[in-house]
Amino acid sequence: MSAADTAPAVRARRRGPDWSRIGWGVAGVLLLGLLWEGYKAIGPEDGLVIGGVRVLPRTSDLAMPHIWEIFIRISEGTTSSSRSEPLWLDVLLACAVTLGIAAVGWLVGLVIGMALALLMQRWKLAEAAVLPWVVLSQTVPLIAFAPLVKTWGSQIEIGDFEWADWMSVAVIASYLAFFPIAIGALRGLNSPDAIHNELFRSYAAGWSKTLIRLRLPAAVPYLLPALRLAAANAVVGAVVAEVSTGMQGGIGRMLVTFAGQASGDPEKAWAPIIGAVLLGLIAAGSVGILGMILKNYRRAEVNA
Repeated sequence: MSAADTAPAVRARRRGPDWSRIGWGVAGVLLLGLLWEGYKAIGPEDGLVIGGVRVLPRTSDLAMPHIWEIFIRISEGTTSSSRSEPLWLDVLLACAVTLGIAAVGWLVGLVIGMALALLMQRWKLAEAAVLPWVVLSQTVPLIAFAPLVKTWGSQIEIGDFEWADWMSVAVIASYLAFFPIAIGALRGLNSPDAIHNELFRSYAAGWSKTLIRLRLPAAVPYLLPALRLAAANAVVGAVVAEVSTGMQGGIGRMLVTFAGQASGDPEKAWAPIIGAVLLGLIAAGSVGILGMILKNYRRAEVNA
């Protein structure tokens, strides 16, 4: 059978869902659960301390509840009141708040990251001047940076406009999101072979036409992994910013609140942690919708 005969079948397989990756993902979650319960069964209740440093965690019910006990607690009310909403519903609503703010931060990071990538690709001098600062920006401690953003935002006065706490959180989320997009997009925009660039140059195609017809399609395999990483970063930034700025209603604040109740209700403290993990998976997985739209340009994705 020739390669031409097998090409349609290969393309058909690529268009369909990758069940093997989904299966490995489910297997990974199950393995994590088995490791949790296995360590709880055989691990020391007080953990392992070597030289005053705890190298293995405690396995007591207070530190490591059984997985089924955590999910049973999630199905119960948030408080002991008969009118209390189910814990899973409160966690879901908090996740929705954080996801919305992270989405705004991701969009802002996308605009900034793409603008920087286009600037650096267009002028090599700009790349030499800007790229070191882009890398250096990620060394700033986020916990120290978040209160400053809130303070600066509260000083903005434009007519009736009032800076809200969620805007500070979105700015911090975009701060983490723009970096992988800028790096991935720059690598993708520079990925076309010299022969392709020469072909466009021979047809007297300008920079903008070369960008639209050659560089942007070539950047898709590099950009999609960067967008997924940026989505996860935006969620992390939003959660940390909610804690640092004191914003109410999000999963970050719920993490702090429930952690303070862990001594009396340890299973409850794990509910927002599970919610935050699922939130990151949803944010990164949502980029898959964009990948489906751009499937004709995906080929093989390349990690920046």
